[in-house]
Amino acid sequence: MGYAAKMKPFNILFVTQEDPFYVRIFFEEFMRNYPRLGEIKAVVIAPTMGKPSVTALARQMYDFYGAKDFIKVGSKYVYYKARNLLAELLPTSRFFSIRHACEHYKVPVQYTGNINGEEFLSTIRQLNLDLIVSVAAPQVFKSALIAVPRIGCINIHNAKLPKYRGMLPNFWQMYHGEKSVGTSIHRINDKIDDGDILLQKETPIQPGETLDSLIRRTKKIGANMMIEAIEGLKSGLLQPIVNSSAQATYFGFPSKNDVSEFRRKGGRLI
Repeated sequence: MGYAAKMKPFNILFVTQEDPFYVRIFFEEFMRNYPRLGEIKAVVIAPTMGKPSVTALARQMYDFYGAKDFIKVGSKYVYYKARNLLAELLPTSRFFSIRHACEHYKVPVQYTGNINGEEFLSTIRQLNLDLIVSVAAPQVFKSALIAVPRIGCINIHNAKLPKYRGMLPNFWQMYHGEKSVGTSIHRINDKIDDGDILLQKETPIQPGETLDSLIRRTKKIGANMMIEAIEGLKSGLLQPIVNSSAQATYFGFPSKNDVSEFRRKGGRLI
């Protein structure tokens, strides 16, 4: 008898960060296509990029995009924020935040400043969770959090692990001239992007594609992969692949010099 047959209902918790540009696309696609949204106990939103303030986040984004692209992205961010507020008064078929999408699909939303804090852990221990899913979670999962769900925690990472562990992997794959990018769903352990791989696919990079368009495409692909992975975990049919640390490469958040070199090679952010 499979896991799904023995453990019903199947309770899932998502951990993410508020991002109206990209992560929102993942949740729109996932919730549009997942057949049992009642299984989702909550989507938990932690501070964006792990930053304690809007000022710190804006500084990092300015350093990454540069003045011209920062103005474009900043203007779009303000537009999304305004449209999200208006959506509460004037319903729309478009979503401008993760919360907006969740409310449409009647999925609960929670906020926390620390996913590893005892207050948060005490709250989610009461949910009888089977699975926690990280989607761009901005904080590292520690052992106490990993131990909460019955069958563990999983993460989606936009690279073909074990290569390109770390931050902004789509950028680094384009930076190094890869012809395709990977998407991996893997178990979470106490190291970064290190757990066994459950599902993995490659997506060709289109000629002239920007980083922005590539991330948007792979978010939709990743959402449907996540549905496949969850169903596979329920059935017990997934065959894990070792995520070899010996073959791993790791990259942090790109510096100004990294972005300059990316552009020198012909890359475009947006």
